[in-house]
Amino acid sequence: MHATTDVRTRILLAARVEFAAFGLAGARIDRIAKAAAASKERLYAHFADKSALFQAVLDAGAARFHEAVALDPADVPGFVGAAFDHAHEYPEILRMLTWARLEGMEYDLPGGSHPDRKLAALREAQDHGHVDPSWAPEELLPLLFGVAQAWVQAPLVAHANASGTPLAAHRASAVEAARRIIRPRS
Repeated sequence: MHATTDVRTRILLAARVEFAAFGLAGARIDRIAKAAAASKERLYAHFADKSALFQAVLDAGAARFHEAVALDPADVPGFVGAAFDHAHEYPEILRMLTWARLEGMEYDLPGGSHPDRKLAALREAQDHGHVDPSWAPEELLPLLFGVAQAWVQAPLVAHANASGTPLAAHRASAVEAARRIIRPRS
């Protein structure tokens, strides 16, 4: 690995941890640089400012998600299961997105991450009778994300109430909820 790529990667990883814990406003560049074993000067050689670094971390997370989680028109509940898995593997990305909303930050999806492909897949699923056609795909997609992310975003009391329930059961519930949401009306 090239030295500058290595430094950039270390910075992005350290920044993801810092931003997830403290948000954009609370994150400190000196802590990120120290955790990345890089000087602040090296950090600023890669990123213009803290906001640009935050955006770069979110972009990397979005790219990872869109590479890993496709929406197959023939298996929309499978998409919810894959999104569930991703949310549990990378919960810090959801925390960062929550921080961005709380701080009023505008976030632009990176190229190739626009939801048009997922919306087109939902329309195709409707055309093939796999999804209730009364749903507007633009309304359905956020609901499916909400179902997939429910256990990562759930209040602590929900986790306490389900303390003996394995993660696989939560995943199965999310997939079943998606199946019921999209079920075509008879």
